[in-house]
Amino acid sequence: MSLLDRHVGFVRALREAGLPVSPAEGLDAARALLVVDLAERESLRAAYAATLVKRPSYRPGFDALFDLWFPAATTAPHALQDPEDPRDPRTGDTVADLSERADLSGGVDPGTAELPALRDRLAELLLDPEGMDAFARAMVERFGRQAASPGRQNWFSYPVLRALSPETLIARLLAEVLAGRERGGLAEKVARRRIGDSIRRFEEAVATDVRRRIAEESGIERIARSAVRPPLERVDFLRITRADLANLRREVHPLARRLAARLTVRNRTGHRGRLDFRRTVRASLSSGGVPLAVFNRPRRPHRPELVVLCDVSDSVASFAHFTLLLTYALREQFAKVRAFGFVDTVDEITRFFTPGADVAEAMTRMAAEADMVRFGRTNYGHAFERFAERYGDAVGPKTSLLILGDARSNYQPPALETLRGLVREARHAHWLNPEPVSQWDTGDSLASAYGAVVPMRECRNVVQLAAFVEDLA
Repeated sequence: MSLLDRHVGFVRALREAGLPVSPAEGLDAARALLVVDLAERESLRAAYAATLVKRPSYRPGFDALFDLWFPAATTAPHALQDPEDPRDPRTGDTVADLSERADLSGGVDPGTAELPALRDRLAELLLDPEGMDAFARAMVERFGRQAASPGRQNWFSYPVLRALSPETLIARLLAEVLAGRERGGLAEKVARRRIGDSIRRFEEAVATDVRRRIAEESGIERIARSAVRPPLERVDFLRITRADLANLRREVHPLARRLAARLTVRNRTGHRGRLDFRRTVRASLSSGGVPLAVFNRPRRPHRPELVVLCDVSDSVASFAHFTLLLTYALREQFAKVRAFGFVDTVDEITRFFTPGADVAEAMTRMAAEADMVRFGRTNYGHAFERFAERYGDAVGPKTSLLILGDARSNYQPPALETLRGLVREARHAHWLNPEPVSQWDTGDSLASAYGAVVPMRECRNVVQLAAFVEDLA
């Protein structure tokens, strides 16, 4: 594969993984290759990162794809054949490979040494990581190949880490680093952090080489699609994990401010306020009673009220977690926020949004205390009817109504007239659906029916939420 082919494939893989890379940035990266030493792999990595990576959160995915498209080593028979550099008939290693292994193995042959000797060498590398990557590649070669199915073998990180057990070396390394100094002090904390970082580096080196070997056998494009997790702002709300929720808060709060600003702008019927009759008549005295200048009363700043109606059924549980995050953020931007959750009946859940409360704990309390379930099957129609009956006064001429859910009602009556009445009472109404548009109106989905009453938008990730906020202007 030529360098141009690798460059084009690498940029395409970044885009497919969700990293925003424009054609102009791809050209900038190609120009950067003209001024760096291509033999220096880390210089090549830095050149690509400087031209293609916009945010720190994109870097892990970038590094994983870079290691696939520009690997540190190539395993025979995928390496370029060189008649001047014959290979070992047993392992396929070149003379250069054997020289590198001899230089970086500390006198230990990774292919034949006993396991205690290999663990001793790993302990040395955890304190002095020079040569760790080469050692990790050798360990994957020795322990990483496993029979995945009859007649087929694959590569795995777990057997390597199980054989060497780097975590079990911590006590030994601490004793060596501290060398008789008092335990429990700052020196031990620093040493633990250093050793922990080295262990994580070794584990990542093993995982990187495993991905490289799988890519050589299965194709880079295939492994690239599964090896890289999309950036946080492109993670599907329905697949979000608890670990992502804290990070999402940083993304949601700026969007909440912009959403409040957009809804405030849309609440204005014009840029000028009502006519100030007294000032207009007074000014007309200087022109013989002709009102040449018209004065208007200044508009008062308006912070809209918001009602959030959220489906919290199991089918959209992860989206409901995000909804709580959004509601937390919106409380600071709107004059009044009331939140309601439903499955097949509805209850107000605003009381669970106390400042500083954990989202997971709020979900647990909601499940135990809120009255949102009768029979356990989602019923949008009954939920809308109960909302209009019990909380109809929550929606008024100053209210923006925001509905969040997948519009799947288990083939129950949709109560469209009830929803139309709520929309007529509200100043604005919007529906965010976490399902792809391609799945709307399939099975028990009533997306089109509800979309005819309330403007419905696909909202599967933060990027689409940001687009919805921008379109409100």
